[in-house]
Amino acid sequence: MKRVGWQVILGAALVSLSAVLYYLHYTIFRDAHHIFIYLLGDIAFVPIEVLLVTLIIHRLLHYRERRLLMQKLNMVIGAFFSEVGTGLLESLSSFDSGSLKNNKYFLVDGDWTAKDFTAAVRFAENLDPSVDTRKGNLTDLRDLLEEKKAFMLRLLENQSLLEHDSFTELLWAVFHLSEELTARPDLSALPEKDYEHLAGDINRAYRHLTSEWLKYMRHLKNDYPYLFSLAVRVNPFKTDPSPVIRD
Repeated sequence: MKRVGWQVILGAALVSLSAVLYYLHYTIFRDAHHIFIYLLGDIAFVPIEVLLVTLIIHRLLHYRERRLLMQKLNMVIGAFFSEVGTGLLESLSSFDSGSLKNNKYFLVDGDWTAKDFTAAVRFAENLDPSVDTRKGNLTDLRDLLEEKKAFMLRLLENQSLLEHDSFTELLWAVFHLSEELTARPDLSALPEKDYEHLAGDINRAYRHLTSEWLKYMRHLKNDYPYLFSLAVRVNPFKTDPSPVIRD
């Protein structure tokens, strides 16, 4: 026979205790009418209690937990862009025939509103860059990804990332690109079909990276204006990004 769960035992004990107390009440006062009035009133309040606890309080607690989790995730995402993402954006953008340099959707500044960020993220998510694998340096890209591979693997060990689907998709796209490049000893003389395949991998990583970068910039503007100021100055989509404040 299966062992009875502790929840069943506890439930049975509480119901039994309630029955004993009601019987004791009736034994002392001999007033069944009074017992049933309060019993019915208590039962009538149960749906309202369920509403308050499960739909309102639970949702508020869930929202708070979700917000705290996203703050932790944004710290991880910030580490990614500081260590890998910004440099990778510059490298991948060199393969884009229709360069996004100075594109209005990526020239983030302090005057941007929530509406501006929403429009920019939508633009990035629908982006289909024209990637030319001969326009950039595949060997340098491979070396960059190999150098940062251990760091990105440590990011994947963070279980919290499972709660952030789009950023996880970005990491997988970058890892796949890294594996494709590393699997080829010589990137300088590949068949045309293979260059087209690599262009598709670069395209995928680039699209994910641009949209996640915009979301991260929105987070910095809302919560960490001093970090946002630096991120704006070193924006890889500017023609001459520089951390130095000149005006």
